[in-house]
Amino acid sequence: MENKVRNKNNEKDFASFVQEAGLIWGPSPEIYGGLAGFYTYGPLGKLLKNKVENSVRKIFNENGFREIEGPTVLPNEVWKASGHLDTFQDRIIKCKSCSAVFRADKLIEENHDVSADSFSDKEILDFIKKNKIKCPTCKGEFIPKIELQSLMMGTVVGGKAASLRPETATGTYLPYMRYYNYFRKKLPFGVFQIGKAYRNEISPRQNVLRGREFTQAEGQIFIDPQEKNNWEGYDKVKKEKLPFWSEEEQKKGKYSEKSISVEDALKKNLIKSQVYGWCIWLAYVQFRNFGIPEEKIRLRQHHKEEKAFYADDAWDIELNLNNYGWTEVCGVHDRTDYDLTQHSKSSGVKLEGVRENGEKFVPHVLEIAFGTDRPTYSLIDLFYEKKEEGEGKTTFKVPYHMSPIDVSIFPLMKKEELKEFSEKIKKELEKSFIVDYDYSGSIGKRYLRSAMQGTPYAITVDYDSLKDKSVTVRDRDTEKQKRVKIEELRDILFELTTGEKDFSDLE
Repeated sequence: MENKVRNKNNEKDFASFVQEAGLIWGPSPEIYGGLAGFYTYGPLGKLLKNKVENSVRKIFNENGFREIEGPTVLPNEVWKASGHLDTFQDRIIKCKSCSAVFRADKLIEENHDVSADSFSDKEILDFIKKNKIKCPTCKGEFIPKIELQSLMMGTVVGGKAASLRPETATGTYLPYMRYYNYFRKKLPFGVFQIGKAYRNEISPRQNVLRGREFTQAEGQIFIDPQEKNNWEGYDKVKKEKLPFWSEEEQKKGKYSEKSISVEDALKKNLIKSQVYGWCIWLAYVQFRNFGIPEEKIRLRQHHKEEKAFYADDAWDIELNLNNYGWTEVCGVHDRTDYDLTQHSKSSGVKLEGVRENGEKFVPHVLEIAFGTDRPTYSLIDLFYEKKEEGEGKTTFKVPYHMSPIDVSIFPLMKKEELKEFSEKIKKELEKSFIVDYDYSGSIGKRYLRSAMQGTPYAITVDYDSLKDKSVTVRDRDTEKQKRVKIEELRDILFELTTGEKDFSDLE
């Protein structure tokens, strides 16, 4: 298996950029030394994360899902029924020298392109020994023993044992009967949640890729199991080619970039149903819609040993990040009737559907499970660009439609009449865009600051603007400039940021 090649100098420069640009700070609270796995999104980072979450909402809503919001704390009887209380654990390994504890599979995956989650305890220990993996903290050796640690974060509410949710999915299943009535007792239907979850993650590193507090975005489809191969949306996507990487192909070693259609994946039994193929396609579309290049995305099938016992199908979306190589960012699972059956048994409430012939059944659930922190971090990782030398060496070339700030406005000089005119333009554009207004420093330095923030377009207001009611619009990547009438500015910016018009098309 190939090693992940990492540029330590680039990682250091990248880490500085992430903090100095106001993207992500921490671990937080920094003035108290920080608590591992908890981070603060700075002003620019929060705007970027908002763009990611808005994109998620748009795609889910356009495909028939409806958003709900459930509680982040639930009584332990819920987590007992779901299996989390007893089985939601990770394997840990301890350093002989400094006693630092690490998640065993991630310790391997951070430096090798393998799925160590599917390894047995013995295979993990053998791999660590064979590849001479050392403690990241002190470079010491590990005690050759695997232990288990619960990931649940417990609390007490009104004297009753409870836990913070480790995912949004379980809380999404519990109001099933409410959905059933809301959707007029007709299946299939889809719901999704975007919200905080908490896990007692072992030795969290890699910034927000592995946090103890994180934001999840999970979509759930409830469907009659007899209708899984009669999915209405399947015909529209069956010819779409996706980068499937099967378990069989993984055994050959290095990833080979091959794409096959959803239809062929179903014929080859790589996936088991039309509705699951559609879910895989939709998850892929989510990440392409963020602006992730297709060559940076692959779909990895779960090994039999790592697949959850209740999952009929399980694939992950992985992204090839500059700093960490192939990284899991999304899971797509056919959970069958496991969740509704378990909670029906535990609560004593029947969670069923009824077919037209009166026959009752327990719906199956298909899940698209990811978060918004990892896509946000991935956009920063993939589109951060550092030039070797020269002023303005850092640019954040995030796709224009995902840029945290849409447009910058610069009065050419710090003169009251230019500032007043610029502020009027700013007020008008803020109705449709996120606007940055900056009048300090030379115009050149302001362009550089704007590029570092990833802002696609910079607008300069000069003395000619007062006369001809036009401004200069500068494109971030090409650095080309065009003169645009103020009365047309809003519509032109909208067309540019949505991709309806190219900057070179401007007169």
